Amino acid sequence: MRETAITQEKERRMDTDLTGLRWFKSSASSAAGCVEIAHLPEGGVAVRDSKDRSKTPHIFDRHEWECFLIGAKNGEFDLPVS
Repeated sequence: MRETAITQEKERRMDTDLTGLRWFKSSASSAAGCVEIAHLPEGGVAVRDSKDRSKTPHIFDRHEWECFLIGAKNGEFDLPVS
């Protein structure tokens, strides 16, 4: 039963309407590229490659996005020191 719920969630995300969204790019981004995000009406976030907007954006629900932001703010995704 859990697999059915996961499959349904994936299908719902693929059907997310991305028309008319306002996309944001970090002020720290460069001409070499960055990612852009758009807030979705249901509270989630779409993330796309600013260099190739023809690629399908990744869709995250509110909880997933909040977990990612907490991890980023806590330094969990910082590059390793070489």
